[in-house]
Amino acid sequence: MVENELPHLSGITHIVWDWNGTLLNDNHANLAGLNGVCAAFGRDPVELDYWRSCFRRPLIACYEDLLGRPLTGAEWARINEIYDSHYRTALPACRLADGAPEMLVDWTRAGGSQSLLSMAGHDALVPLIEERGLTGHFLRVDGRRYDTAEDSKAEHLAAHLEALGVDDPATVVLIGDIDDDGRAAAAVGANALLVASGMMSRERLAATGHPVVDSPRAAMELLRR
Repeated sequence: MVENELPHLSGITHIVWDWNGTLLNDNHANLAGLNGVCAAFGRDPVELDYWRSCFRRPLIACYEDLLGRPLTGAEWARINEIYDSHYRTALPACRLADGAPEMLVDWTRAGGSQSLLSMAGHDALVPLIEERGLTGHFLRVDGRRYDTAEDSKAEHLAAHLEALGVDDPATVVLIGDIDDDGRAAAAVGANALLVASGMMSRERLAATGHPVVDSPRAAMELLRR
C-alpha cells in the first residue's frame, strides 16, 4: 500500500504514539545493542536491513533464531543487560523524528489529544521523555510495567486506554513502527498507522493490511486530510 492510496482516517481525536523507532530515531542504537549481544554470544554482527527483515515479537524467539539455539532464562537476562548497556551508550546521539515536537504542538492546537505508550521499561522511559522536553505534550506516558506471555503491546494498550478513560477506541490511532503496533490497535478496536522509518521494513508493515507511511510527519499529514 503506497502513501497516496491510503484510506482517509476520519473521526480520529486521539493519537497514541510509540517511542522507539517512531518519535525517536534510534535504529543505530538498537543495532549497537544487538551487535553487542552478537559479539558476546559468538555470532557475526548483522546489518540494519537484515534486522529489519526479521525483528519480531516475542523477542526471545527472535533472538533464539538469531543465535541459532534455545536460550535459558539466565542467558536471556544477560542478553537484556548487554543490549541495554550498548543501547544506553548510543542513546545520546539519537534524535527525535523530523518535525517533532512541532507536529505534537500542531495536533494539540487543532483540538486533538495524544499520549505515549512504549514497550521500553516504564522507569527508564519516563526520564527520557522528560529530558527531551516532551512530557507536557502527552496526557499520559506509559512504558512496559510488566511482562506478558505474548510479549505484545496489546494488553498494555488496553490498560493505557482504560487509564485515559477512552470510551470509543475507534477515535484513537496508534502510530508505531512494527507489526505488533498494528495487532495491538486491532485487538482493542483502534486504528493503526505504521511508519517505515523504524525497526521493520515497509514490505513487512504493508503485509499487515494497515496503512503505512514513510515517517511520523507523513502520518500527521494523512490525519490532517
